[in-house]
Order: sequence, then C-alpha cells, then structure tokens
Amino acid sequence: MNNKKILVVVAHPDDEILGCGGTMARLVAEGNDVFVTILGEGITSRYEDRAQANESLLMNLQNDSQKAADHIGVKGLFTFNLPDNRFDTVPLLDVVKIIEGIIDDIQPTTIYTHHNADLNIDHSIVYRATMTAVRPLINCPVKDVYSVEIPSSTEWSFQNYHNGFRPNVFVDITNYIDLKLESMHMYDSESREFPHPRSLDSLRAIARRWGSVVGVEYAEAMELIRLIY
Repeated sequence: MNNKKILVVVAHPDDEILGCGGTMARLVAEGNDVFVTILGEGITSRYEDRAQANESLLMNLQNDSQKAADHIGVKGLFTFNLPDNRFDTVPLLDVVKIIEGIIDDIQPTTIYTHHNADLNIDHSIVYRATMTAVRPLINCPVKDVYSVEIPSSTEWSFQNYHNGFRPNVFVDITNYIDLKLESMHMYDSESREFPHPRSLDSLRAIARRWGSVVGVEYAEAMELIRLIY
C-alpha cells in the first residue's frame, strides 16, 4: 500500500488532537505521513489586550503542541501566530495564503479541518479558508476533505447554524483512543476537568458514543466535504 500525505489544518493548539487525534495515530500506524498546521497562537483571547499575554505561556503552549505531535507520530508540525478568537480581524486572503503555501510544500491528498458551523469564529474562518485553498483546480493535489468535530465548539452551536455537523464518516480508533487521550493530557493549559467536553473522561465518552453508532468500541466522527477519485 502506497503511503499518503495527510494534512490537518486547525485554528488552535489542541484542536488537532480533539478533532482527529485517534485518526492521525491510526494513519501514522498504517504508514502514512501526517502533517499538522496550527494557525493561531491559542491563548491571547484570555486577555483584554493581546499585548498583555504572557510570552512564557505562549511558548509553553507551542511546546505542548510539539510534544503531542511527537507522541502521535506526526511527521511535521507548522505553527503560526494568528490572534486567538480574532481571526475575523485578519483578511481572509492572508489565511488562505498560509494554507496554500503549506499545501504547495507538502502536496497532501487528504485534508482534515474544522466544520463550518462551529460556534468558535476561528474554526469557521479556517474552514472557509481551507475550502478556498483546496478549490479543485487542475493541479490541486487534494482529493478528499473532511470536517472534524471539536468538543466544546461543534456541539455548542446547538445546530443553530445552517448545515450543522452531520457526520457520515466514522474512523475506528479503538486501538488508538489511549494514545489520543495521552496526547491531549500533554496540553496542560487546555485540558479541563469533567464534565467539561475537553476533559479526558468526556473525550473517551464521546469516542465511545460514536463507536456505538457504528458498532465499534471507539470512533471519531467526521463529515466528508469532498471526494475525488
């Protein structure tokens, strides 16, 4: 089996693990090259003024991203510094250009990204920018695009947005759920206590619930946006 190049494009540190950490681990185990792009710094929205953000906390969060990526077996991690929960202050074209540059360098055939109906504004902007970057021109290498579920964002929209998250692809991560949870645990500043959706107990329960939908022990749910074959 030929190995594939997979690109995960997300807004914030930890989104990649929350949305498809088990899928990434499985893809790596199956011999594929997985790359992750995190567009935002992920922390400055907690301050009234972005300039007040603690530089050491920003650095710690980036280090956590690298530790989680290494634990999963990610081949390459690309991080950027877009303002947390303020992506709507950045020209969309600038976001598109970042993603296009990564795609040009990596030439992935598959992309995982956010869902358009997520409550978080950064997520919906990343979705739109990604779909622009992967528009099916003649030389576009991307053949399939998936939207993933981000606990504490996707479900918190309560289907108030048009075309809410309706998963139609389920990845059996029974053998990788522990690796996903271990990787999430490396995000010291982002993990929460139960019953928060980003707690380890909740993440296990979510994967177990989706697994029960399709007859496996644990699964990650996603929505197929486009497939060309």
